[in-house]
Amino acid sequence: MSYQHIILEEQEAIGIITLNRPKVLNALNNEMMQELAHAIDRIEHQSNKKVIVIKGDEKHFAVGADIRELMGRNHASNFKDNFITEHWERIAHCRIPTIAAVAGFVMGAGCELAMMCDMIIAADNARFSQPEISIGLLPGAGGTQRLPRAIGKAKAMDLCLTGRFMEVDEAEKLGLVSRVVPLINWWHETMMIAERISHMSKPVAMMVKESINRGYEQSLAEGLKSERRMFHSLFAFDDPKEGMEAFVEKRPAVFKDS
Repeated sequence: MSYQHIILEEQEAIGIITLNRPKVLNALNNEMMQELAHAIDRIEHQSNKKVIVIKGDEKHFAVGADIRELMGRNHASNFKDNFITEHWERIAHCRIPTIAAVAGFVMGAGCELAMMCDMIIAADNARFSQPEISIGLLPGAGGTQRLPRAIGKAKAMDLCLTGRFMEVDEAEKLGLVSRVVPLINWWHETMMIAERISHMSKPVAMMVKESINRGYEQSLAEGLKSERRMFHSLFAFDDPKEGMEAFVEKRPAVFKDS
């Protein structure tokens, strides 16, 4: 498949997806999200791929959904097409670790897309907002659900009801982003993080991700039970044995993803 609205690159164990609609500041439309879902499928189904990075450019991650496309939709088409759930949520269900590398404007559906990823690495010029209310809409791709889980109910109410911008320092303080780095080092730092993850055992990284996500939506007791069962099951894999032996022998571990 040739892509019109994204750029797909593959660097060893890392898949890189660049949002590429510069004329509309990377506004997300359904065709772009179909391409994004297809690219994620392609990367995830390659046994050697361990991490996916999604990025925009240095001034815009994405400014939200394409409003001109939204204007042409109606309730019947939204329901029949399973709009947003179909394609848009694909990143949230990816089993390997995902990183959103954001810079500049991270607005509306762009912010929601970033929150679907496991980590957000933000340049120091990043600005976040959920401005849908200013055009008579509410966030429809997770803004009213993932945002309060990330930064708390009060701050989520503030952003979603006023549509204001949240500067990157506040976003880091509240836990929306994993790290903030100077724009000049932003992409290098993101790739360093992706490469570090790519050197870990793939099945173990997948289990870590699943355990955190599952526990986040359960009670503590149920989450601990789930974590314990996953920990027990790791002893059926070869990589944990290699990792422990390498630690005792004071040498780097050589994981085989098995």
